[in-house]
Amino acid sequence: MYTPIKRIRCCRKLPLPHGGADPGAVYRGRQEKDDVLALTLAVGELLESSGVDVYYTRTTDVYETPYRKADEANQAGTDYFVSIHRNSSPSPNQYTGVESLVYNVYGEAARMAYSINDRLEQVGFANQGVGERQDLVVLNRTDMPSVLVEVGFINTDADNALFDAQFDAIAQAIADGILEVI
Repeated sequence: MYTPIKRIRCCRKLPLPHGGADPGAVYRGRQEKDDVLALTLAVGELLESSGVDVYYTRTTDVYETPYRKADEANQAGTDYFVSIHRNSSPSPNQYTGVESLVYNVYGEAARMAYSINDRLEQVGFANQGVGERQDLVVLNRTDMPSVLVEVGFINTDADNALFDAQFDAIAQAIADGILEVI
């Protein structure tokens, strides 16, 4: 009989939700919702192969509000909530790198965020650090440690080239960053 070690919340959402008709950030036809869904599923598969029980808020291209995602995580009793995104800037190729956001920079969520960022830096991303954001629904309405990871800038060509060329390594880096903390 399979007994889960932990439940991990792998999903993706910001205050402006993506999925379905909402593509999130878009650059040259590339849509955030597609990149992060593929990455989330890859990370989830790696976690599951390590014995982690993974709960997804979505596995297809559908829209759900951040409030619904937070409620789902709370109702499911997950131990962690990891929200995967692609960042964007006002001008193309203006910024580069990864950034993780947490409700506060102390505790288990921050440790996980630093762990994920460090591993993504080893893959080749610039590490923009861990920031505190208390205004994001997926960070302030969840009952468990929650991390929002911005995996490169979708409107930066170098970040997209790295995302595409190192997709498997990026998924492994995020999974390893999570596994180090749980």
